[in-house]
Amino acid sequence: MAASNKDYYEILGVSKTATQDEIKSAFRKLAKKYHPDINKEPGAEEKFKEIGEAYSILGDAEKRKTYDQFGSAAFENGGAGAGQGGFGGFGGGFSSFDTDDIFRDLFGGAFGGSFGGFDGSRSHGARATKGEDSLVRINLTFDEAVFGTHKTINVNLNEKCDECNGEGGFDSKKCSTCNGRGRVTQAQRTMFGTFQTETTCPDCEGTGKTFSRTCPKCHGEGKCQARKDIEVEVPAGVDNGTQLRITGKGSSGTNGGPNGDIYIEFVVKEHPIFKREENDIYMDLPITITEAVLGCKKEIPTVYGNLVLQIDAGTQNDTKMRIKGKGIANPNNGRKGDMYVIINVMIPTKIDREQKQLFKSLADTDLETNQEFKTMQKYMNN
Repeated sequence: MAASNKDYYEILGVSKTATQDEIKSAFRKLAKKYHPDINKEPGAEEKFKEIGEAYSILGDAEKRKTYDQFGSAAFENGGAGAGQGGFGGFGGGFSSFDTDDIFRDLFGGAFGGSFGGFDGSRSHGARATKGEDSLVRINLTFDEAVFGTHKTINVNLNEKCDECNGEGGFDSKKCSTCNGRGRVTQAQRTMFGTFQTETTCPDCEGTGKTFSRTCPKCHGEGKCQARKDIEVEVPAGVDNGTQLRITGKGSSGTNGGPNGDIYIEFVVKEHPIFKREENDIYMDLPITITEAVLGCKKEIPTVYGNLVLQIDAGTQNDTKMRIKGKGIANPNNGRKGDMYVIINVMIPTKIDREQKQLFKSLADTDLETNQEFKTMQKYMNN
């Protein structure tokens, strides 16, 4: 992990093998300790933001997987090329993360709204919320993963209702419960004492307004499901399980919030001949005993076309031969891996009498000149 990357495991005080429950437990303890309504020491607020940021990643199994592979840099600023389907980033930053959501989940709303987000601002009115992210898996052949390709995916998204323009109804008026603020103030008693908190208004659901008529198309949701075609440029060199983020192409946000993102996960089909290890390609090459003894030239396939491989006389079984630059290009820097050919000397299972006699003659000759055999004989005779 690069030095500039944040170590979220260290921030939460857990190991990289910690379970999701252990991560959640660690966050609860730290959040209680550093919450600004409890801890007034200098630096507590920044620490609270930091642990919230760490939990927003490690507390989500998919984001944790991306972090483990690419580090925190994958979640910073959305990445330079992420919007075009590039490898520039995966998480879109933390602008959509709100401590209200986590604290409602972990503490039953005891702290909800008291520290509205990482900027420390108090929340008033309807809160803009980022739309839902979507995960889509794309099947690729081995060659498509190596060289890249273009795919069109069909995704089911929640789009803003065009009938009510996302409002959910018609003939709106200011909500009388929250007086149009979208939030109501409540006093809650917790183990830490009594806290005055703001929560989403239950009558207008945070919008600050109610409607005399519900939209018949979206049934008051403000969004409708729609299937949408998304074009995906698959970069050369992706591997099985690699994730790609397409920024802002997911479901519509709420109250003016940004659209969600679409995460693409690639599923690469195994090749009948080639095996991939990181950016290197491995292939087994069967040869006869005669070819191994005398040496030969063999035409072999690579992902870039056929080539002739020189096999030296006396080549042993399981010999690994390297062909430089015939592997897979790294999707981040374009450097190609290598290809490794593993020699598999085929031992015949059925031979005739003449062939058997020939092999016996060869065996006697081999043993007479084999230094390892001579050493073993000397050891046994002592």
